[in-house]
Amino acid sequence: MRVLLTGSSGWLGRFLAPALQAAGHTVTGLDLAPGPETQVLGSVADRRVVDRAMGLGIDAVVHTAALHKPDIVRYPVQAFIDVNVTGTLNLLEAAKAAGHDRFVMTSTTSLMISEALRKNEGRREETPEAVWLDEQTGPLAPRNIYGVTKLAAEGLCRLHAAEHGLATVVLRTARFFPEDDDTLSQPSGENLKAIELLHRRLTVEDAAAAHVQALAKAPALGFGLYIVSASPPFTRADAAALKADAAALIRARFPDAETLFAARGWQLPKSLGRVYDPGLAERELGFRCHTDFAAVLQALRTGAPLPFAHDPDYSSPLARNR
Repeated sequence: MRVLLTGSSGWLGRFLAPALQAAGHTVTGLDLAPGPETQVLGSVADRRVVDRAMGLGIDAVVHTAALHKPDIVRYPVQAFIDVNVTGTLNLLEAAKAAGHDRFVMTSTTSLMISEALRKNEGRREETPEAVWLDEQTGPLAPRNIYGVTKLAAEGLCRLHAAEHGLATVVLRTARFFPEDDDTLSQPSGENLKAIELLHRRLTVEDAAAAHVQALAKAPALGFGLYIVSASPPFTRADAAALKADAAALIRARFPDAETLFAARGWQLPKSLGRVYDPGLAERELGFRCHTDFAAVLQALRTGAPLPFAHDPDYSSPLARNR
């Protein structure tokens, strides 16, 4: 299949383009920033750019391009609407006009977190249990323009599937960025990423693989919206224990975890306030992340490289080219 990949110069795009090619697809990359996987330079917010890319002979779209949360300090609200909402609409309409039978869009679990939920995560007396988040969670009240526009883009995908028969899969991906968290300082760096693989992270390689699987499965699904995150080693029944004493529960599931962490100068979390549940993606999409928390511990035991990327100096090509 000839696939138009938007966001081809970004962190996900640089892994997703080769993954699509390995699956037998021919990839045309579209991005504002130049990159080795990008053939069309321009914005998805510009319908002329989208039409020019479609004119190269495209059978399906994988849409990863977006302004993200770190971009909030660099771009006005209108830019988020232009790229995340209008850009998605441009691609959907172009795909419909071209007679495509599938469309895949990257969304985010971030849009599921309201400001109230985020603030209350650390207050044990207000939220005595970790919040278990799945595709039925709602009503949704995204806390920033990034989440608001991605939720609107999801709605456009759902509408085009229902009204125009364009089979569409939306992937609400958990965290896979390589840089440090822009709000949390403790624990920092690799320690935080290792912890997040328990409940709110996946590797960029797994994110790419999920998109390849979604592209293959879309026509059979019609419309699908899925959380994609490393499978947590917990169940809903653990919600209270995760909030009260996450470290104790982790020690019970992984007896050597604390010792392995301590040898690297890391700490286990005292409390976890949320868990993303990827069960629906595993059941319907047939996708399960390859890398999980157990893989981190195995790397620590054997001295192998950590199974996730960490680059505190990373910045997106878009940010570097501003």
